[in-house]
Amino acid sequence: MWRDAALVAGRDLRIEARSRVTVHQVAPFALLVLVLFAFALDPARSILERATPGLYWITVLFSALLALSRSAALDETAGARDALRLSGLDPSGVFVGKSLAVAAELVVLEVLLGVGVIVLYGAEPAGVGLLAATCLAATVAVAATGTLYGALVSGLRVRETLLPLLLLPVLAPVLIGATRAFEAALGRAPADGWPWCGLLAAFAVLYSVAGALAYGTLLEGS
Repeated sequence: MWRDAALVAGRDLRIEARSRVTVHQVAPFALLVLVLFAFALDPARSILERATPGLYWITVLFSALLALSRSAALDETAGARDALRLSGLDPSGVFVGKSLAVAAELVVLEVLLGVGVIVLYGAEPAGVGLLAATCLAATVAVAATGTLYGALVSGLRVRETLLPLLLLPVLAPVLIGATRAFEAALGRAPADGWPWCGLLAAFAVLYSVAGALAYGTLLEGS
């Protein structure tokens, strides 16, 4: 499974490296959303500072939708999905590989957005360990869930608009947990953020296992 996952992840990342969609489209979109939030709330600087964790993760989720739509679209061109079905690759490995590729793109975006909120919002990271653990758990959760739902809507003519409608409500716990954990890590809340990070980890494990088990059926049925 892991060998097949490495093959699929390498393929997706090579395609992205050549097309540069993440660099030329997704990253500028994410930064633009941060800038627009700053323009909208800058007169009330205190509100902007308090809202930093939530604004950060809303931006990550919106940007993730673009990355996930792109990941799903890679298998809709030139008979790529049929080729995957006939390749003999482990469906679980295909799911893990596509999730890893999306997660790698999201990590780059999260680092870029982290610099953005420090510069634009004046955020001061305090709990670096909690920040890193939260980003890791949330990234895996978003990538696994998005890859699963991307396969669910693959082949549909309205998949670009249907995917956000299905995915955003499911990712609401990730948004809430990541925001609360970031509030604690940035010193915006007195509560302990590690329980929220644990919730994110449980969500990530749940959808990773569900995706690995169901992806083969979805791949054959699409």
